[in-house]
Amino acid sequence: QVPLVESGGGFVQAGSSLRLSCAPSGRTFSAAMGWFRQTPGKEREFVAAITWVMGTEYYAESVKGRFTISRDLGENLVFLQMNSLKPGDTAVYYCASGYKGASVYTRDSYDYWGQGTQVTVSS
Repeated sequence: QVPLVESGGGFVQAGSSLRLSCAPSGRTFSAAMGWFRQTPGKEREFVAAITWVMGTEYYAESVKGRFTISRDLGENLVFLQMNSLKPGDTAVYYCASGYKGASVYTRDSYDYWGQGTQVTVSS
């Protein structure tokens, strides 16, 4: 299993920004990588995804215009820039790789997950 390590979470006030990073420990290629988030008692939900070669971006409606996903091809890193954060963005954020070629929006399309990083946004 390819471990993924997320970083960059924290406790911020509404309207603030955070930048999450995801670093796969190996260089196993994944055609797409994604970010998901989860709150207690709820399903893990899609946030954003990016195709590795073309850099095509996908976003959940709830974060469009506020979040930006990007990747660093040389360093094999994926980022999630989160601006104008809202209390509703509070969740554990997970990086996903090992894309299996189905919809980038669904959890089952990814084989590998990180341990998650907590993002808390106060009002």
